Amino acid sequence: MLGVPVFNQLSELQQVHELDGVYIATPTPCHADQAIEALSLGWHVLVEKPMACNATEALRMVTASKQFGKSLTVGHSHSFDAPIQTMKHMIESGELGAIQMVNTWCFTDWVYRPRRPEELSPSLGGGVTFRQGAHQIDILRALCGGKVQTVKGKVFNSDPQRNTHGAHAIYLDFENGAAGTAIYNGYAGLSSMDWTGNVSEWGFQQSATNRPWKRRPTALASEAQELKAKQERAKTAIPAAAPLQPHFGLTVVSCTLGDMRQTPEGLLIATASGDREIKLPSHQSPRDLVLLELEQAWRGSGQHWHDGQWGYENIRICEAAIASAQSGREWVLSD
Repeated sequence: MLGVPVFNQLSELQQVHELDGVYIATPTPCHADQAIEALSLGWHVLVEKPMACNATEALRMVTASKQFGKSLTVGHSHSFDAPIQTMKHMIESGELGAIQMVNTWCFTDWVYRPRRPEELSPSLGGGVTFRQGAHQIDILRALCGGKVQTVKGKVFNSDPQRNTHGAHAIYLDFENGAAGTAIYNGYAGLSSMDWTGNVSEWGFQQSATNRPWKRRPTALASEAQELKAKQERAKTAIPAAAPLQPHFGLTVVSCTLGDMRQTPEGLLIATASGDREIKLPSHQSPRDLVLLELEQAWRGSGQHWHDGQWGYENIRICEAAIASAQSGREWVLSD
């Protein structure tokens, strides 16, 4: 219908002349094998988060990227958002002094959105810690900088009718002295939009009366019905453009000389000399910024920090948070 060729096997893409790379947006359990096959065929790879079901699979992907000399990019994550990128540049400039802590909170209806079965299974890269914590860990690492030394986590499975990790509280200790916390609750209670000026995750105004999860929904009757609902939701879930800045809940950055947080139009900077707002352009969506970094990676120019190694470390930290929750102890990340 769209005049685009369709293939049944990844290897059949070899029929496409001058193919530079592939975008893998299949279910998470397919990512590792498909990415490794694409890399072995000589293509760069962009893979959706979470990049794999576990750190072992992710490391195989990183190894293949190095072996075949092709780039591996992990996205989309909200550290691609313009406000997070600007916060990162502000911290690196030293204008607000040394980074001390970053706290990010996100409250949604994630648990009750239409899901494929593997999206709810932590062993297959499902549940909020792998699928949504991947955004939060990404943000914390981008802003705090340096290596994560230890992880302390609690995860929660609160609804027997929706058996998954639906909420978490994670504390990260960085080797540079910074600290980060990631709070996520996907059980359709409070909404992060109450603290972000009623701006939705993708940059649109959405008042409290337009949030259907205030009446806690139940799981759909069958897997087939749920899959159909997911397919319908996917058509409009992520817009191509928006009038305001996207966000992933409330993120507050504290440096020695001041604090930062996102606003609907950019960033609020608070220092001893007063408050000021930096307004950011909204003509580029986060997906546009993914493609910008991807182009630089494939051309061998510019910054490429969302690479396979970066994604692998994010998964290691998610696994460590779950292991900490299970053991009740702080988890030390080994080299």
